[in-house]
Parts: sequence; structure tokens; C-alpha cells
Amino acid sequence: MDKMASALIKSNKWLLSIWVIIFVAFGYYALDLPSKLEGDGFRTTGEYEEVEDTLNDKFDFPTSTILLLFEDQNIDDWEEDIQNVLTEMKEVQSIETVLSPLEDDTMMDGKVAYAALHLEEEATDKKRIIEDVRSIADSYKGVAVTGEPVISEDINKASQDDLKTAELIGLPVALLMLLFAFGSVVASLVPILVGGITVVTALGVLTLIGEQMNLSVFLLNVVPMIGLALSIDFALLFINRYREELANHNSTAAIRTTIVTAGRSILFSAMCVFIGLGAMMVIQVDIFQTIALGGMVVVFIAVLSALTLLPSILYLLGGNINKWRVLKVKDQSVGRWRTFAKWVMKRPIVLTVVSVIVLGIGILPIQQMNLSIPTISALPDSYESRSAYETIEETFLSPEESQVFLLAERNGDWTEEDGLSQWEDLKQEIEEEPLVSEVATLFSTTELSSSDEAFLALQQDDTKAQLQPVLDRFIQEGTLLLPVTIDVKADTEEAQQLVRDWKDKDFGVTVRIGGQPKFNQEIYDEIYNNLWLSIAIILVSTFTILMLAFRSILIPLKAILMNILGLTSTFGILVLVFQNGLFGLPEADIALMLPVLVFSLVFGLSMDYEVFLISRIHEYYVETKDNHYATVEGLANTSKIITSAALIMIVITGAFAFTNVMPVKQIGIGIAIAIFIDATIIRLLLVPSLMKLLGSLNWWFPFKKKSASSIKSKSQTP
Repeated sequence: MDKMASALIKSNKWLLSIWVIIFVAFGYYALDLPSKLEGDGFRTTGEYEEVEDTLNDKFDFPTSTILLLFEDQNIDDWEEDIQNVLTEMKEVQSIETVLSPLEDDTMMDGKVAYAALHLEEEATDKKRIIEDVRSIADSYKGVAVTGEPVISEDINKASQDDLKTAELIGLPVALLMLLFAFGSVVASLVPILVGGITVVTALGVLTLIGEQMNLSVFLLNVVPMIGLALSIDFALLFINRYREELANHNSTAAIRTTIVTAGRSILFSAMCVFIGLGAMMVIQVDIFQTIALGGMVVVFIAVLSALTLLPSILYLLGGNINKWRVLKVKDQSVGRWRTFAKWVMKRPIVLTVVSVIVLGIGILPIQQMNLSIPTISALPDSYESRSAYETIEETFLSPEESQVFLLAERNGDWTEEDGLSQWEDLKQEIEEEPLVSEVATLFSTTELSSSDEAFLALQQDDTKAQLQPVLDRFIQEGTLLLPVTIDVKADTEEAQQLVRDWKDKDFGVTVRIGGQPKFNQEIYDEIYNNLWLSIAIILVSTFTILMLAFRSILIPLKAILMNILGLTSTFGILVLVFQNGLFGLPEADIALMLPVLVFSLVFGLSMDYEVFLISRIHEYYVETKDNHYATVEGLANTSKIITSAALIMIVITGAFAFTNVMPVKQIGIGIAIAIFIDATIIRLLLVPSLMKLLGSLNWWFPFKKKSASSIKSKSQTP
């Protein structure tokens, strides 16, 4: 780190110039990121996707559909209006087919009707298509636009609006808190500046990555959330140490010492966060892959800016870092924190028990947690696409039904005698399942009641010609389609278990399964089957790093257990807040990705504070061999900076509580609650209490070769 500090000091002007170029270049690309984001990211490679491709290619299922809702609001010649709208829609480029309620009475119910606009398979400019469709719909009364591509586009727009809202709330409050911490306008503005450059650069990098892979729309909120919080946190710790050094040394010496001390802590902190995010990569679902990638990109850039851009700015400012002082900050906090630490150390058993009870109460609601894949409910009620889709769903779709698509293949033609017989057997075997209400086949859609009748009918040219359109609906290129309606929702465990059972069932022919229940089953199974591997990577990596850093077995074990306890309590509180609709929030299930994202991210962030605290305690312990004294002094000397950093993190992430996209709101509130619990109950009460109770056992390490006095702390507190 010392060589790095010397190099940075010598080349600080060049570094500033390079960062200006980086910011301008990637800032240009960052503006285009929203256009690269598509879908919620809940996609995994599997049988569902294979079946979807077959349905699209062989059976002409549409790859993307826009829906139009028509409501008769006392409109004269309502049906004529519908016809006029659909006539204009046929002229929109890339709309391949239009299904009209005037030609299909199942698409009309009283004064409500809907139409389906199927897009061409190669249609890529969906934003333009949606704009054209909305332009036509807006010129008529009682017409609303919805459907999967429209909902996806609206979530993208809502995410952009949410980001602006969060920034307008979070950044001014963070600036105010930095003013209280530093007292100087210049010192307070520098972290905001560095955070902004970090986030813009990261978004620009992700735009280029988006040229090569699909990126989730949620990336637009999560990356700035992580980037701003981390960058400002890093800058706070760095500037705090720099100002301390500047009081006794010139700017060159101050920068050098700050890089060696605070820089090392920032590197270690970033490594913990990086590992937590990287561990999500083992879950092969797009949203975890892209958010892990986006998170790692912004963490890397945050470290790079904290160790190159920030020192260069501080070196350029020199003593001017304290310019424009608006508040006189008196550092009397160490004495107050020392008094608090002594109070805690006098009653470790009571405070440990109370802390565990409080966290345990928070954990209790977790058993009622309902996890679901974010769908239309992710959008605010105010969006037309949500209300229109819900109207279509309530009017035309059974709320307690879903559809599974089975694709069967055999050696031989399905229209041969034995093929028709096997088709009938498949239908009967599937209908034996209690959840199945209907299996659409040649026999159910015609007057043919058996395979024998069907075979005889197909031997006659005239009846075969009449049956051919029905056969084409079910058989294409040797593949048989069996649409199955089941009496449960696609997102229920019963539906998921049914498709699991069918996957293992021997039907006598090769069967592949698709449909929404299969999609949900694959997503849930991919997460649950790999979640423990992801957690194991985080726990083992964190334990190893902390063990080597502090030459202790118990300290990393305690840190891990306390983090798990705090995070579990966080999830329980989220259940109370969202599922029970506390504080005026609409009731909503917990987004499926939230526990994984919050655990992966917060586990690393909380280790950040653990390192700052334990490093200082370890430093005092090495000097004095007095565990009690070391804990008191460590807590007294780090609590202000840890509390300030945590408060800023809470403000930046908590600002997303005022956003509208539900999963983003849940992630922001979840991280804020987890950081609050970690910085208060765990860091201020549990850590010092357990340090007192375990005494010298805290520092037991079976592999030590040297005395404790000869070992220097691997990390120093800024």
C-alpha cells in the first residue's frame, strides 16, 4: 500500500485527467442504459424455455403479445370503434396478426372486450411499437394498452422515475449528514461527487455489457443504490482519516498515511461485499446473474475511485478540504462512547439476553413469509397497463386455473392407428390427475370419441380434409401438443409439484413440459437448490478472511452468527411490514429475489463495520493484552464513524422506500433495516457483550507461531 500511495501522489494530476475522460466517455453511454434493459430477469435455461421455443417455431405461438382493453363507456357504436381501432393497428409495423373480439365471442363479456396484437418474431424495437399502439389507442375513448411487453416497458419507466425520486430524497439528506459529520461544505461535497462519478461510470460500463447479454430492469435501481451507498461510505472513512492526519502533517504525508490505513480497510470491506455479490452467480437465474454482475462492476469502480480519484481530489485540495465551514464540530463523542462502552461491559449477560430476545421477536414472523415472482403487482396502481391487465384477468381468465403444455414425441406418425391410440392413452392418463380439469385433444375438440373412430375418419379423404386444421393445431413435424388446464394457480406449490411429478413420470413416450407452472417450478427449484451453495461460499470465504485478519477462530464465528441472526430478524420484520401492510403500505408478497439479494449484499456490508470495530479492538489488545480495555477503547474510538457510515447507508437505501416499484421498495427498505439492526443491536450491544464474556478466548488461534505481541493487525481502522 505504501508503494501505491507514492505512485498516486506522483501522478495525481494524470489520474484526475483520466477520471474526467472516463466520466465523460462512460457518462455518454450511461444515458442509453434504460434502452438495454428488458424484462424482470426471471429467466433460466431449462425445459420451459425449450418448450416455449418449440411452441413459437412449430405451433406459431406468439413470442410477444400486446393486449388492448375495450370498455363500453356509453360510447355510440362501440363495436364500430373497436373495428376502427383494430384496422389502424394492422397498419403498425411489426404487428403480425390481430385477434378481434368481434370475431371471437370469448373475448367479449358484456361491456368489456379485449384484442390481442401478436408481434413478429423478429420484432426488436418494442418501445417504438408500443408508442405507435398507444398513439392510436389514445385517440379513442375507453381503450387501454397492456400485455407483457407494455408492462416491461412501464416497469423500466417506473424504475427511472424511482431512481430520480430516491436521489432527490437520499442525496440531500446524505449531504446534510455529511455536514454534521465534517462541518465543512467542501468535505461534505467530495463524497457526493465521488459517488456520482462512480455510479455514472458503472452504468456506462453496464450499457456496453448490455450489448452482449440481457439485463434486468431492476439493475437500474440496485446498482445506483449500491454504488452511492458504498462510495459515500468509503469516502466518509477516507476523508475522516485524512483530516485527522492533516491536523498533524502536510497533505503529502496525510494522503500517504490515509491510503496505507483507510485504503487497506476499504479494500478489505470491498472484498467482503464483492464475495457476497459474486456468490449469487451460482444461481442460474438472469436476475441474480445480472445484479451480481452489476453489483461487482459498481463495487470494483467504487474501490477504484476511492483509492485513486478520491486521494487525487484530496491532494489537490490540501487544507482546503476544511473550507467553507458552516458547523463547528467538536469531537467530544469519544468520551461519550467510552462511557457507553463501559456501561455495556458491566452488564454483558443481561444485554446479550435482551438483544437475542429482541432479534428473536423479529424472527418470529418469518414462518409466514410468502415468496413470489414479481409480476404485474410490481407496478404501481396508477399505471394503466396494470389496471387494464387486471381487468382482463378478472373478466376473462379463471382466477383458480392455469395451463400446462405437454409436448410428446414418438417413433412414428401420431395419425397412425397405434399413434392415435397412444394419444388417447396419454389423454386418459393425464386426466387421472385430480388437479386436471381439461386436456385439449383431437377427441375433445371434435365429435370423435375414440382413437378407433379417429383412425377410420382419417382413412376417408373428405373427413380427413375436414379434420386437418384440427390436426395441425395439435401436431407439427412429429411433435404432439397437449394443452392441459389445471385447477390451481400457476404460482402455487401444488402446480409446481404436479409438473415435477410429470417430469419423473414414464408416459411411454418422450414428454417435455412447459407453461407458467413449469416456469415457476424451474425458477424456484434453481434458487432453492443453489441457495445453500451461495450461502456456503459467503460464509466460508468470510470466515477465512476474518480468521486470517484477526488470528482468531471465535471472532469470525461470532461475526457470522450475529450477521445471520440480524438478517433473519430483518426478513421477519419485512414480512410484518409488507405482507401485513403496515405503515399504509399495500399488502404484497415478498419478492422472490429479496432474501438472496439482501443476504448477499448486507452480509458483506456488515462485515465492513465488523472489521472497523474489531481491527481497533485487536490493535489495543495487541498493545495491552487487556481484553476489557481493548473492547472499551475500540468501541469508543470507532462508534462515531461506524454510526455515521451506517446512517448514510440507511439514508441512501432507505430513500427507495418512497419509490413505486414494489420489489425495489422492498430491497431498499430491507437493506436499510438490516444495516440499522447491525449498527445498533449487534455492533453496539452484542459485539462488546460477547467480547467481554469470552475474554481472552476471543483471541484463541491454534495455528499461532508467534506471540501475540509480535503480530500486527492486518487491517487498521481509518
